[in-house]
Amino acid sequence: MPSTPPDPGRRSTRVDALKRAIADHVTYTLARDRSSATARDVYMSTAWTLRDRLAERWAATQSNYERGDVKRVYYLSLEFLMGRTLGNAALNLGLEGATAEALEELGYRLEEVEEREPDAGLGNGGLGRLAACYLDSMATLELPGYGYGIRYEHGIFRQRIDERGRQVEKPDYWLQDENPWEIARPDRTYTVKFYGRPEGTPDEAGRVHYRWADTHDVLAMAYDTPIPGYCNHTVNTLRLWAAKATQEFDLEGFIRGNYIAAVEAKANTETISKVLYPPDDTGQGKELRLKQQYFFVSATLQDILQRYLGERKTFAEFTDKVQVQLNDTHPAVAIPELMRLLMDDHGLEWAASFDIARRCFAYTNHTVLPEALETWSVELFGRLLPRHLELVREIDRRFRERVRERFPADPEREERMSIISGGQVRMAHLAIVGSHTVNGVAALHTEILKERIFRDFHELWPERFTSVTNGVTQRRWMVKANPELSSLVSERIGDGWIVDLPELSGLEPYAGDAAFRERWRAVKARNKQRLARIVEQETGVRVDPAALVDVQVKRMHEYKRQLLNALRVVDTYLELRDAAPADAVPRTVLFGGKAAPTYWTAKLIIELIGCIAGQVNADPTVSPLLKVAFLPDYRVSLAERIFPGSDLSEQISTAGFEASGTGNMKFSLNGALTIGTLDGANVEIAEAVGAENIFIFGLTAEEVEQNKDAGYVPREVYEGSPRVRRVLDHLLSGELSPEDPGRFRPLVDSLLFHDEYMLLADFDAYVKAQADVDAAYRDPERWTRMAILNVARCGFFSSDRSVKEYADRIWKL
Repeated sequence: MPSTPPDPGRRSTRVDALKRAIADHVTYTLARDRSSATARDVYMSTAWTLRDRLAERWAATQSNYERGDVKRVYYLSLEFLMGRTLGNAALNLGLEGATAEALEELGYRLEEVEEREPDAGLGNGGLGRLAACYLDSMATLELPGYGYGIRYEHGIFRQRIDERGRQVEKPDYWLQDENPWEIARPDRTYTVKFYGRPEGTPDEAGRVHYRWADTHDVLAMAYDTPIPGYCNHTVNTLRLWAAKATQEFDLEGFIRGNYIAAVEAKANTETISKVLYPPDDTGQGKELRLKQQYFFVSATLQDILQRYLGERKTFAEFTDKVQVQLNDTHPAVAIPELMRLLMDDHGLEWAASFDIARRCFAYTNHTVLPEALETWSVELFGRLLPRHLELVREIDRRFRERVRERFPADPEREERMSIISGGQVRMAHLAIVGSHTVNGVAALHTEILKERIFRDFHELWPERFTSVTNGVTQRRWMVKANPELSSLVSERIGDGWIVDLPELSGLEPYAGDAAFRERWRAVKARNKQRLARIVEQETGVRVDPAALVDVQVKRMHEYKRQLLNALRVVDTYLELRDAAPADAVPRTVLFGGKAAPTYWTAKLIIELIGCIAGQVNADPTVSPLLKVAFLPDYRVSLAERIFPGSDLSEQISTAGFEASGTGNMKFSLNGALTIGTLDGANVEIAEAVGAENIFIFGLTAEEVEQNKDAGYVPREVYEGSPRVRRVLDHLLSGELSPEDPGRFRPLVDSLLFHDEYMLLADFDAYVKAQADVDAAYRDPERWTRMAILNVARCGFFSSDRSVKEYADRIWKL
């Protein structure tokens, strides 16, 4: 965003040009006249108009990379949670105001046109949104970066909540209509092989040359989406692969009358890119997931090699020109695949191939949960990818030798560190062995990796481990999502923070300015009013915009502890029902997030939240002071409206379980205060904003481990805490679900007999921290000062800073 005042004449010219272009697309691309154009036509024409303006920069960017002979980074991720593109493209092109004005003169509102665009169904949670932020930052920093993933026809699912509060999954066919942002690249189509068998033929020197025979082949076709940098001339590429059959139609079978079989092979093949995260509770589901991972990895590496070999004839400079970032373990099969391509297709020796692979791959770990550290059965891996299993076995054999040399007479360590063990291929171990750098995504997370999860590997290769704390792009999550607050900030400190977030520190002095605080509160009030309207539209629950807006929105998982929040709401309800204090702080408690279709406990927690909302909102004595709602189908476009209207950010995962989190950063950037544990990036947020401007409670990661080692007995907490006992007894009383009184007993039993995530241990401390929140909110001036300081001190949490760290320390760009 330029700091100098815009030239009115130039703006008028831009507006006229945009109007003409939109009208031309209606006429010439869609063959309609203005009077018959639908809302869909206007959206498509506006999108094409902006894409046209990206295209020239896009082509020039790629040409510049080729002429400059640059080192490129390829970011491989199974998810890219992009959200909507139109508004972001207009913003980064510097055309948001001009586009809005052009549409207004044509009789439309930009906000309404944007609503026609579906959220791209390419991700589910923080992993995919982080990848999207990093693409934005790479383009803004003018780094030669490419994203690679899968062009899923369906997102994970659209979430609906039925009359009993249960999650209902509906298909998310986000590509039902034409996607105006993508460009099909049929000239970038590669063959991906599955099954079959490796055939080895020795040459005269005794070296064996392998051919992968009798395979089932699938075509991977590229679709490109432009990724514009902010107000610069760089447009990078997100390349997504769609599965296509090698044979469209079995005509001979059709003629014989076998109509279904004639198209069945095509349908089965294209299932690979049909849906994000197919359920893996069946053998077929597991096989499809591994197929997806190998499919996009193989196509990507073939594409990278084609680009590289178009400029060079040998692999001597490969690692000087290519860096590949593995976003979690999903793309880790890239390591043996690159080796296979180098050895079997290009004739390199084993040692040279492994050395090239290790020097070009880097691995980001995103979890400490054992069940999330991917493993595949040797049987499945070998049946689907037989040549790769041979390569992985050899990597494992040589690695075991290295471990024995370094740690002799320690077979237990060797087995702990092995890539193949107990009939399983451990993909995290493969990623560590086959990468030059392994990074965690927050300081605490990285220490847990080094000291606990991957301790053996850290002792072998301490230099290989580093930390890069996650970040978010302020362009989408503040400038676009919260334009009023962004304008207020820029009015005071200039707009340099849009590309240099630490400049927000210039806001600190204004925390003491009463007039500025008043304007800050006015912006927040309008954002809360907008959010209140959305809550009513989405859930039917009418909320008081002046109430404290207390929000927990994220993927549903037990370690994220939505259940702890729900139990706290029950506690608050029971307290208010008994005797509401005169100074009670009115609250609106909002939940949102999807549970995996087969994750029954998480789905039961959603049902519990729905039943709590039903009881609370129907109680005439309590509902003026407490409202509860579950916002269905949490997604990027909804998040952009939630964060600006939130007062309190719930970041309450069990300490030591959340790798980093990025929702915590988005809330802080929009002036919400955090209540949370010392987990993930909360630790660094607390250090940045100051202990007096955040509400920290609960056990630390070390204390969680100590409690477990000491034999934590949750039943003792129940017996010793009247609050805990009262809340759990309420869940068992049947009041929340009279038609099914035992409905929530599984949740209570899990807490009383297991409580793996220490909810009961942290409950009383959480309730006390919530009382501290109330005390702060009763003083609007204090609360506003805290909010301003949160924004002023969160400059570190930009994805620009994260990407710079990757570029400097890991990719060596």
